[in-house]
Amino acid sequence: MFLEGTLLEKLRKIEALHAGTKVDGEREAAKRAAERIRERIAELRGREADVELHYRLPDPWKRQLFVALCRRYGLKPFREAGRRSTTVQVRAPKTFHDRTLWPEYCALAKELDAHLRELTEGVIREAIHEDVTEAPEASTPKALPEASGGSSQAPSASAGVSSDSGNADGSPT
Repeated sequence: MFLEGTLLEKLRKIEALHAGTKVDGEREAAKRAAERIRERIAELRGREADVELHYRLPDPWKRQLFVALCRRYGLKPFREAGRRSTTVQVRAPKTFHDRTLWPEYCALAKELDAHLRELTEGVIREAIHEDVTEAPEASTPKALPEASGGSSQAPSASAGVSSDSGNADGSPT
């Protein structure tokens, strides 16, 4: 698939950028970049102790990306018993967390988001409806209900439904 190939190329370039490589030979460059980053971790571990950082990653795709990135560099991501499934813990030098792991993850996650957004919009456009824009905001603000002294008015059609109600996934509570 064209989009997938483009995404893979972008992700490899991001990794090469964070590894400090200038080589463009696709897979070989990616392997060398990962090796350089593992060497950087070993060097940092010689100078500073590992710290344990907790990452809260509620999006399952981004969490999977983060865990895979950690494993690529020889880190062992984990979650202590009793922690939420959205938590990922990693032990590595703080400098590595701050200067390499997190910035690279953020760049990769941004590309993954763009790819998934483009893919999702394309599927919806083809299978459901061509207009994939967000719903417009209502032009007139809601008025406060009139004070009722016990009158028996029928509730409006939108009673019990508000734009602020519902779960994070949009389903009603």
